[in-house]
Amino acid sequence: MSSAMLELILEATLDTLYMVGISGVIAALLGVPLGVLLYVTRPGQILARPLLNQVLGMATNVGRSVPFIILMVAIIPFTRVIVGTSIGTNAAIVPLTVAAIPFVARLVEGSLNEIPPGLVEAAQSMGATPYQIITKVLLPEARGGIITGLTITVVTLVSYSAMAGAVGGGGLGDLGIRYGYNRFDPLVMLITVAILVVMVQGFQSLGDALVRRANHK
Repeated sequence: MSSAMLELILEATLDTLYMVGISGVIAALLGVPLGVLLYVTRPGQILARPLLNQVLGMATNVGRSVPFIILMVAIIPFTRVIVGTSIGTNAAIVPLTVAAIPFVARLVEGSLNEIPPGLVEAAQSMGATPYQIITKVLLPEARGGIITGLTITVVTLVSYSAMAGAVGGGGLGDLGIRYGYNRFDPLVMLITVAILVVMVQGFQSLGDALVRRANHK
């Protein structure tokens, strides 16, 4: 394999890590608060707002129901407004983030569902405010589950980023399509798949280690 191809593989790998990293961080920053909001605004919860909860839940479900490849095409005008183009790694970050936010939100909501209601009731009986309950009870108790959800999201983003390469998103998916498939080079395709597998295993192992540490604390 030529040095030029090795450089392309390295560049594609870094592009994939860049796309997954940026979209994952933004999705976590927006998806975790959305998941908390979905939980605490339910009827009977500490900030019960049934109408708001229904609106947020509907928007989240719509975001999760659209296949990623269709989402990429559907929000091209929005992507152009944000980054000025609809192709390349920066453009791919926009649909990756949009797809990941509702995914994170539902996983966070699911983690919060596992918290015994008695903990919240005990905090309320001691005069804790909703903000204190969220920051001192809900988030610490659901920490392990939230980390697991974020790990699942990052692994999903790796596969989504490869899919984005099929429509000009850059990264390993683009490399595999252009050089592995279109040019009938099975070695490039094999290397691309191997790097994606290693990447997923690395993210999963890191997430598992963080969950063990969080649960230990």
